[in-house]
Amino acid sequence: MGIVMEQTLSVKLVEKSKATDFQQAVSEVVIDNIPTGITIKGQVLEASVKVDNDGYILFTTDDVIFEELLTVTLISLSQGIVESLQVGNAYSSGSFEALSVNHKTIEFNFIGGSVWTIKVNDTPKLRVPFFSDPRGVKRSSGLKAYLTIDAKPSPSPT
Repeated sequence: MGIVMEQTLSVKLVEKSKATDFQQAVSEVVIDNIPTGITIKGQVLEASVKVDNDGYILFTTDDVIFEELLTVTLISLSQGIVESLQVGNAYSSGSFEALSVNHKTIEFNFIGGSVWTIKVNDTPKLRVPFFSDPRGVKRSSGLKAYLTIDAKPSPSPT
């Protein structure tokens, strides 16, 4: 993936199944009003970032009070879901805000007064389970990841 990222408004979600007590909502990704056939977890599209001609990062939530999880999904139009991770914990609430897209990174605020940073790597990087991600990040097991995520406390106003 040649990385020149930009926020885009051309992505929408069409709900396929509602959230339950045991699983997240599932929605189909629609780009430029064309269904992609790719289904991802989440009901509300908080933001979408075009990574390159084939890839997008989608930020979704389920709009559940006191149990808000942010799902970050990297999709490829040719391959489907490449990678997905979740930010948040049970009984925590947060709102997704202050999205900033730079050349190689995406920053946003979500839970705990932290500034979260996501970097998209051209090739998967080695990841050590349980140690590579900040607290509150969940992802499927595996030793390689395209998405690198970090959290830093917000600078306090002076």
